[in-house]
Amino acid sequence: MKDKKEHILKALKKGVRYDGRKLLEYRKITVEPGIVHGAEGSAKVKIGDTEIIAGVKIALETPYPDTPEKGNLMVNAELRPMANPDFESGPPGEEAIEIARVIDRGIRESKAIDQEKLCIEKGEKAWSVMIDLVPLNASGNLLDAGALAALAALKNTVFPEITEEGIINYDKKTKEKLPLQKEPLEVTVLKIGEYFVVDPLPEEEELLDARLTVALTAENMICAVQKGGTEPLSIKEIDTMVGIAQDKAKELRKLL
Repeated sequence: MKDKKEHILKALKKGVRYDGRKLLEYRKITVEPGIVHGAEGSAKVKIGDTEIIAGVKIALETPYPDTPEKGNLMVNAELRPMANPDFESGPPGEEAIEIARVIDRGIRESKAIDQEKLCIEKGEKAWSVMIDLVPLNASGNLLDAGALAALAALKNTVFPEITEEGIINYDKKTKEKLPLQKEPLEVTVLKIGEYFVVDPLPEEEELLDARLTVALTAENMICAVQKGGTEPLSIKEIDTMVGIAQDKAKELRKLL
Protein backbone atom coordinates (compact mmCIF):
# COMPACT_ATOMS: atom_id res chain seq x y z
CA MET A 1 0.00 0.00 0.00
CA LYS A 2 2.81 2.40 0.94
CA ASP A 3 4.71 1.68 -2.29
CA LYS A 4 1.56 2.19 -4.35
CA LYS A 5 0.89 5.57 -2.73
CA GLU A 6 4.48 6.68 -3.29
CA HIS A 7 4.18 5.70 -6.95
CA ILE A 8 0.93 7.67 -7.36
CA LEU A 9 2.37 10.70 -5.54
CA LYS A 10 5.39 10.74 -7.86
CA ALA A 11 3.03 10.78 -10.84
CA LEU A 12 0.83 13.49 -9.30
CA LYS A 13 3.91 15.63 -8.73
CA LYS A 14 4.43 15.52 -12.51
CA GLY A 15 0.76 16.42 -13.07
CA VAL A 16 -0.19 12.96 -14.33
CA ARG A 17 -2.83 10.56 -13.03
CA TYR A 18 -2.76 6.77 -12.75
CA ASP A 19 -4.49 6.53 -16.15
CA GLY A 20 -2.67 9.42 -17.83
CA ARG A 21 -5.23 12.17 -17.11
CA LYS A 22 -4.45 15.56 -15.64
CA LEU A 23 -5.24 16.07 -11.95
CA LEU A 24 -8.50 17.96 -12.52
CA GLU A 25 -9.68 16.10 -15.60
CA TYR A 26 -12.79 13.90 -15.75
CA ARG A 27 -12.97 10.76 -17.84
CA LYS A 28 -15.40 10.76 -20.78
CA ILE A 29 -18.98 11.27 -19.56
CA THR A 30 -22.22 10.29 -21.28
CA VAL A 31 -25.78 10.80 -20.03
CA GLU A 32 -28.64 8.79 -21.52
CA PRO A 33 -32.13 9.63 -20.17
CA GLY A 34 -35.28 7.55 -20.45
CA ILE A 35 -33.79 4.06 -20.66
CA VAL A 36 -36.07 2.18 -18.23
CA HIS A 37 -39.60 1.79 -19.61
CA GLY A 38 -41.14 0.67 -16.32
CA ALA A 39 -39.96 3.72 -14.37
CA GLU A 40 -41.55 7.17 -14.33
CA GLY A 41 -38.11 8.60 -15.01
CA SER A 42 -34.67 7.14 -15.59
CA ALA A 43 -31.15 7.79 -16.82
CA LYS A 44 -27.88 5.98 -17.36
CA VAL A 45 -24.60 7.76 -16.73
CA LYS A 46 -21.15 6.60 -17.74
CA ILE A 47 -17.99 8.20 -16.38
CA GLY A 48 -15.14 6.28 -17.91
CA ASP A 49 -15.73 2.64 -17.04
CA THR A 50 -18.12 3.54 -14.20
CA GLU A 51 -21.72 3.00 -15.25
CA ILE A 52 -24.82 3.60 -13.15
CA ILE A 53 -28.58 3.61 -13.70
CA ALA A 54 -31.03 5.82 -11.81
CA GLY A 55 -34.72 5.04 -11.82
CA VAL A 56 -37.55 7.13 -10.37
CA LYS A 57 -40.80 5.61 -9.14
CA ILE A 58 -43.78 7.66 -7.98
CA ALA A 59 -46.50 6.45 -5.64
CA LEU A 60 -49.40 7.93 -3.66
CA GLU A 61 -48.73 7.64 0.06
CA THR A 62 -49.46 9.32 3.37
CA PRO A 63 -47.19 12.32 4.09
CA TYR A 64 -44.76 12.05 6.99
CA PRO A 65 -46.32 13.28 10.27
CA ASP A 66 -43.77 16.10 10.68
CA THR A 67 -44.37 17.37 7.11
CA PRO A 68 -48.10 16.80 6.50
CA GLU A 69 -48.19 19.37 3.69
CA LYS A 70 -45.32 17.89 1.68
CA GLY A 71 -44.69 14.90 -0.53
CA ASN A 72 -42.04 12.33 0.35
CA LEU A 73 -38.54 11.78 -1.04
CA MET A 74 -36.32 8.71 -0.73
CA VAL A 75 -32.98 7.75 -2.30
CA ASN A 76 -31.69 4.19 -2.28
CA ALA A 77 -28.44 2.73 -3.61
CA GLU A 78 -27.82 -0.96 -4.29
CA LEU A 79 -24.21 -2.02 -4.73
CA ARG A 80 -24.34 -5.49 -6.25
CA PRO A 81 -21.47 -7.94 -6.83
CA MET A 82 -22.06 -7.78 -10.59
CA ALA A 83 -20.75 -4.18 -10.52
CA ASN A 84 -17.68 -4.91 -8.41
CA PRO A 85 -16.50 -8.13 -6.73
CA ASP A 86 -15.85 -6.15 -3.52
CA PHE A 87 -19.59 -5.56 -3.13
CA GLU A 88 -21.59 -8.15 -1.22
CA SER A 89 -25.16 -9.35 -1.59
CA GLY A 90 -27.65 -8.60 1.15
CA PRO A 91 -28.68 -5.48 3.08
CA PRO A 92 -27.06 -2.15 2.06
CA GLY A 93 -23.55 -1.77 3.42
CA GLU A 94 -21.82 1.35 4.71
CA GLU A 95 -20.76 2.56 1.25
CA ALA A 96 -24.24 2.13 -0.25
CA ILE A 97 -25.82 3.98 2.68
CA GLU A 98 -23.34 6.85 2.37
CA ILE A 99 -23.89 7.20 -1.38
CA ALA A 100 -27.66 7.28 -0.92
CA ARG A 101 -27.50 9.78 1.95
CA VAL A 102 -25.08 12.16 0.26
CA ILE A 103 -27.12 12.25 -2.96
CA ASP A 104 -30.37 12.54 -0.98
CA ARG A 105 -28.93 15.48 0.97
CA GLY A 106 -27.97 17.35 -2.17
CA ILE A 107 -31.48 16.99 -3.61
CA ARG A 108 -33.23 17.70 -0.32
CA GLU A 109 -31.13 20.63 0.91
CA SER A 110 -31.21 22.39 -2.46
CA LYS A 111 -35.01 22.04 -2.43
CA ALA A 112 -34.71 20.61 -5.92
CA ILE A 113 -38.29 19.34 -5.82
CA ASP A 114 -41.11 21.58 -4.67
CA GLN A 115 -42.44 19.00 -2.22
CA GLU A 116 -45.47 21.10 -1.29
CA LYS A 117 -46.72 20.71 -4.88
CA LEU A 118 -46.55 16.94 -4.39
CA CYS A 119 -49.18 17.12 -1.65
CA ILE A 120 -52.72 16.31 -2.76
CA GLU A 121 -54.49 16.33 0.62
CA LYS A 122 -52.69 17.64 3.69
CA GLY A 123 -51.83 14.86 6.09
CA GLU A 124 -53.69 12.30 3.99
CA LYS A 125 -52.36 11.89 0.47
CA ALA A 126 -49.22 12.98 -1.37
CA TRP A 127 -46.87 11.82 -4.07
CA SER A 128 -43.73 9.98 -2.94
CA VAL A 129 -40.66 10.22 -5.17
CA MET A 130 -38.31 7.24 -4.85
CA ILE A 131 -34.92 7.24 -6.57
CA ASP A 132 -33.09 3.93 -6.98
CA LEU A 133 -29.41 3.91 -7.95
CA VAL A 134 -27.86 0.71 -9.31
CA PRO A 135 -24.27 0.63 -10.60
CA LEU A 136 -23.69 -1.71 -13.53
CA ASN A 137 -19.94 -1.29 -13.24
CA ALA A 138 -18.15 0.43 -10.36
CA SER A 139 -14.79 1.81 -11.41
CA GLY A 140 -14.49 4.85 -9.17
CA ASN A 141 -16.43 8.04 -8.44
CA LEU A 142 -19.87 6.54 -7.79
CA LEU A 143 -20.89 9.66 -5.85
CA ASP A 144 -20.61 12.05 -8.81
CA ALA A 145 -21.98 9.49 -11.28
CA GLY A 146 -24.93 8.70 -9.01
CA ALA A 147 -25.78 12.35 -8.39
CA LEU A 148 -25.64 13.12 -12.11
CA ALA A 149 -27.81 10.09 -12.92
CA ALA A 150 -30.32 11.01 -10.20
CA LEU A 151 -30.73 14.56 -11.52
CA ALA A 152 -31.02 13.38 -15.13
CA ALA A 153 -33.68 10.85 -14.06
CA LEU A 154 -35.64 13.48 -12.12
CA LYS A 155 -35.61 15.77 -15.18
CA ASN A 156 -36.89 12.83 -17.23
CA THR A 157 -39.73 11.97 -14.82
CA VAL A 158 -43.41 12.40 -15.67
CA PHE A 159 -46.47 11.58 -13.56
CA PRO A 160 -48.53 8.48 -14.29
CA GLU A 161 -52.24 8.77 -14.98
CA ILE A 162 -54.78 8.62 -12.15
CA THR A 163 -58.13 7.05 -12.99
CA GLU A 164 -61.48 8.50 -11.93
CA GLU A 165 -61.47 5.94 -9.12
CA GLY A 166 -58.22 7.40 -7.79
CA ILE A 167 -56.08 4.46 -8.90
CA ILE A 168 -52.68 4.99 -10.52
CA ASN A 169 -52.37 3.63 -14.05
CA TYR A 170 -48.63 3.11 -14.40
CA ASP A 171 -49.05 1.92 -17.98
CA LYS A 172 -50.17 5.36 -19.09
CA LYS A 173 -48.02 8.39 -18.45
CA THR A 174 -49.10 12.01 -18.58
CA LYS A 175 -47.01 14.91 -19.86
CA GLU A 176 -46.83 16.49 -16.40
CA LYS A 177 -43.25 16.76 -15.16
CA LEU A 178 -41.97 16.81 -11.62
CA PRO A 179 -42.04 20.28 -10.01
CA LEU A 180 -38.27 20.84 -10.15
CA GLN A 181 -37.07 24.22 -8.98
CA LYS A 182 -33.33 23.53 -8.51
CA GLU A 183 -30.87 21.23 -10.26
CA PRO A 184 -28.15 20.11 -7.81
CA LEU A 185 -25.00 18.40 -9.05
CA GLU A 186 -22.24 16.94 -6.92
CA VAL A 187 -18.50 17.12 -7.45
CA THR A 188 -16.10 15.07 -5.36
CA VAL A 189 -12.54 16.31 -4.82
CA LEU A 190 -9.88 14.03 -3.33
CA LYS A 191 -6.75 15.10 -1.46
CA ILE A 192 -3.86 12.68 -1.86
CA GLY A 193 -0.75 13.99 -0.14
CA GLU A 194 -0.63 17.66 -1.11
CA TYR A 195 -2.48 17.16 -4.39
CA PHE A 196 -6.14 17.51 -5.36
CA VAL A 197 -7.83 15.32 -7.97
CA VAL A 198 -11.36 14.84 -9.34
CA ASP A 199 -13.13 11.79 -10.77
CA PRO A 200 -10.98 9.29 -8.86
CA LEU A 201 -10.18 5.77 -9.94
CA PRO A 202 -10.56 2.95 -7.37
CA GLU A 203 -6.78 2.97 -6.84
CA GLU A 204 -6.93 6.67 -5.95
CA GLU A 205 -9.98 6.28 -3.70
CA GLU A 206 -8.14 3.55 -1.82
CA LEU A 207 -5.25 5.90 -1.04
CA LEU A 208 -7.07 9.17 -0.35
CA ASP A 209 -6.21 11.26 2.70
CA ALA A 210 -9.42 13.28 2.58
CA ARG A 211 -12.45 13.69 0.36
CA LEU A 212 -14.95 16.50 -0.07
CA THR A 213 -18.21 16.09 -1.98
CA VAL A 214 -19.88 19.42 -2.76
CA ALA A 215 -23.48 19.69 -3.98
CA LEU A 216 -24.07 22.80 -6.09
CA THR A 217 -27.08 24.42 -7.72
CA ALA A 218 -27.10 25.85 -11.25
CA GLU A 219 -26.15 29.20 -9.66
CA ASN A 220 -23.09 27.44 -8.15
CA MET A 221 -24.47 27.91 -4.65
CA ILE A 222 -23.42 25.27 -2.12
CA CYS A 223 -26.36 23.30 -0.77
CA ALA A 224 -24.57 20.37 0.89
CA VAL A 225 -21.07 19.17 1.75
CA GLN A 226 -19.83 15.74 2.83
CA LYS A 227 -16.32 15.14 4.25
CA GLY A 228 -14.69 11.74 3.92
CA GLY A 229 -11.30 10.26 4.72
CA THR A 230 -9.32 10.16 7.94
CA GLU A 231 -7.17 13.27 7.58
CA PRO A 232 -8.38 16.75 8.61
CA LEU A 233 -8.68 19.62 6.15
CA SER A 234 -7.61 23.22 6.74
CA ILE A 235 -9.85 26.15 5.89
CA LYS A 236 -7.55 26.96 2.98
CA GLU A 237 -7.77 23.40 1.65
CA ILE A 238 -11.56 23.41 1.93
CA ASP A 239 -11.71 26.71 0.05
CA THR A 240 -9.51 25.26 -2.69
CA MET A 241 -11.57 22.08 -2.97
CA VAL A 242 -14.85 23.99 -3.08
CA GLY A 243 -13.46 26.23 -5.81
CA ILE A 244 -12.46 23.18 -7.85
CA ALA A 245 -15.94 21.72 -7.36
CA GLN A 246 -17.59 24.93 -8.56
CA ASP A 247 -15.45 24.98 -11.71
CA LYS A 248 -16.03 21.32 -12.54
CA ALA A 249 -19.79 21.57 -11.88
CA LYS A 250 -20.05 23.97 -14.81
CA GLU A 251 -18.58 21.28 -17.07
CA LEU A 252 -20.93 18.58 -15.78
CA ARG A 253 -23.98 20.78 -16.14
CA LYS A 254 -23.42 21.14 -19.89
CA LEU A 255 -24.12 17.41 -20.22
CA LEU A 256 -27.73 17.96 -19.10
